[in-house]
Amino acid sequence: MAEQHTASDCKQRASQGAGGSVSGNGRPNTAAGCGGGGGGLSGGLTQPAGWQSLLSFTILFLAWLAGFSSRLFAVIRFESIIHEFDPWFNYRSTHHLSTNGFYEFLNWFDERAWYPLGRIVGGTVYPGLMVTAGLIHYLLNLLNVTVHIRDVCVFLAPIFSGLTAISTFLLTRELWNQGAGLLAACFIAIVPGYISRSVAGSFDNEGIAIFALQFTYYLWVKSVKTGSVFWTIGCCLSYFYMVSAWGGYVFIINLIPLHVFVLLLMQRYSRRLYIAYSTFYIVGLVLSMQIPFVGFQPIRTSEHMAAAGVFALLQAYAFLQYLKDRLTKQEFQTLFFLGVSLAAGVVFLTVIYLTYTGETAATMATQHHSLAQHMPSLYFSPLPLINPIKPVILNLDTERLFDPVLSAFAVYFAGVMVRLMLTLTPVVCMLSAIAFSSVFEHYLGDDMKRENPPAEDSSDEDDKRNSGNLYDKAGKVRKHVSEQDRPEEGLGPNIKSIVTMLMLMLLMMFAVHCTWVTSNAYSSPSVVLASYNHDGSRNILDDFREAYYWLRQNTDEHARVMSWWDYGYQIAGMANRTTLVDNNTWNNSHIALVGKAMSSNESAAYEIMKSLDVDYVLIIFGGVIGYSGDDINKFLWMVRIAEGEHPKDIRESDYFTPQGEFRVDKAGSPTLLNCLMYKMSYYRFGEMQLDFRTPPGFDRTRNAEIGNKDIRLKHLEEAFTSEHWLVRIYRVKKQENRQALDHKLRNVAAKQKYTSKKVCISCLIIVVIFKYRFFFFFSIGYQMFMQ
Repeated sequence: MAEQHTASDCKQRASQGAGGSVSGNGRPNTAAGCGGGGGGLSGGLTQPAGWQSLLSFTILFLAWLAGFSSRLFAVIRFESIIHEFDPWFNYRSTHHLSTNGFYEFLNWFDERAWYPLGRIVGGTVYPGLMVTAGLIHYLLNLLNVTVHIRDVCVFLAPIFSGLTAISTFLLTRELWNQGAGLLAACFIAIVPGYISRSVAGSFDNEGIAIFALQFTYYLWVKSVKTGSVFWTIGCCLSYFYMVSAWGGYVFIINLIPLHVFVLLLMQRYSRRLYIAYSTFYIVGLVLSMQIPFVGFQPIRTSEHMAAAGVFALLQAYAFLQYLKDRLTKQEFQTLFFLGVSLAAGVVFLTVIYLTYTGETAATMATQHHSLAQHMPSLYFSPLPLINPIKPVILNLDTERLFDPVLSAFAVYFAGVMVRLMLTLTPVVCMLSAIAFSSVFEHYLGDDMKRENPPAEDSSDEDDKRNSGNLYDKAGKVRKHVSEQDRPEEGLGPNIKSIVTMLMLMLLMMFAVHCTWVTSNAYSSPSVVLASYNHDGSRNILDDFREAYYWLRQNTDEHARVMSWWDYGYQIAGMANRTTLVDNNTWNNSHIALVGKAMSSNESAAYEIMKSLDVDYVLIIFGGVIGYSGDDINKFLWMVRIAEGEHPKDIRESDYFTPQGEFRVDKAGSPTLLNCLMYKMSYYRFGEMQLDFRTPPGFDRTRNAEIGNKDIRLKHLEEAFTSEHWLVRIYRVKKQENRQALDHKLRNVAAKQKYTSKKVCISCLIIVVIFKYRFFFFFSIGYQMFMQ
């Protein structure tokens, strides 16, 4: 691949060859050779630089087009719809932003989330994604292009894939050459590792963050290479956009200080490095603190301390370099010893203080191990593809040293968490592009040029006079004397053809593989499922949207729906109903309360639901169609999270058999067979026989016949079940005004008379008078008669 000719090279060659001089290879060296002879487009295209620019533009455009097209499988097969779970919250937030304005978005209190707590959205999100989509929607409407905000959200990630390809091209060109940059752009456009987070409909932060990541790297390398404040300010602005878009900005704020630290260890300090990093750290720190969700984290949390430490180290190094030229050797050693002792004491006291206050906790550790994307990575690294360029990487200048530092950093963090494989993907694309570029340059180059290399320019003469400037120019590595004198043997045409065909076949197989993986693995929206018959025909399972539409149309506007946190964003986005928990997972105790309700018996769960004002309960059940991502398979995580907050009421061991098995059949634990989640999942399922080969109540997901088929609900009633039983919704019965009492028939049998032994005197007199009333009245009458 030929190097790119700049305008300054053309002017220099024009001044040297103004008299029509002839170079060492017999070709005229005139100003016209750099495009100065012809005017207009036709004159520019007659020169090699013009054709090279046109070819580069064409390749980048085709890479953008290929990347955009390969991400449209989901739209073509299904429809233009938001995928997954988190993108539904991003879409809902973007819709609120485009409808009510930016300041209303920043001050938005979402009362439909985390009932009864609510959520302050503006201070708990990275607003870059919403602002980008809202700005594009505003500009299109300003140009009288009528488009719905949903379509902007669906196609935002495929559009930004082209910008990512361009930024990767710029970065690889700065680190190596233009040919490697073009290959890297083509690789990043179709590689599955990046497509997995940027397909059409995946309206997530990573869709724009990878572009910001690569563009920040490019501007940083440009800043170190030139020492210009202009490029450094551009790097700070790109870093600010990255901070507003994704929490992965921590990757940048640790990688760039590591690059500076390695340069200091290798004694590559220069004024350009000092200007670049000092400006980047100060301006980038101030800009990053303008994001409400970030706030004062850059000066308080541990993951930002490496940048501050390298900044202090760079200032100390620059100060020592300044004093070294103005003090004697003895004075410098004494001052150096005192400075090191003072710095060590400050660091020691700071570590003690941070340890005492608990600020040194590893904030980057994974907290929600239930997420598959937070599990440690198990992957086959494609880095052995860079073996052909190992001899070249051994001779590194200041700029190219950024490449191995970036590679080691990305490989380490990608091994920690699966989700960070996304940061490794651009690195692998760049290194693979460098490898292929080196191979093509070696096997497609002209042997005559190797035997008669061009004459060295004036810049090489300067390097010869000052060997300290060897690493000041990117891509310029002086060969050893033995290497310069060694004659290179020409390669035969057969070897060239074989190697070239093998490389082209490998690239073609890579393109086919990427297309197949994208089509089959990353182009199926989670809200719409598809199954295939034996003849290849497709069945669409639209149970999710069917259930959410029923909720939207048949429930009260202020109804509260309880479900596991996985479906909170979708319920709020599609059904527009209030949820108790969602995918934000910021309040673990609230999630544990929902998990306790799901894993308790119906009566205990009803008390929890009454305290939370729950109107409906939504669950996912895959026993009919064999869907493995249902709530029964997630149930143990509900139990574990609930046990963490309520260990006296919920114990995970109660849901296993004495043999330690989790079973839903007759051998299952009685606690499991009587819990609310089990009853809601298998209610009326024992009456269903799926086919003649299995008994009624056979769970296809767990391949077992359920153990409790006669399920009766006391406090809940079935409100809706989707076509394939994938989504089931239950209505919580309202409590009656007065609890019904269990009336018993009165016992009318003769009871034993009971006379109290404690009788008052007046009562005794009355009883005696009543008993002997005849004699009493006769005596009174006789006395009256006798008178």
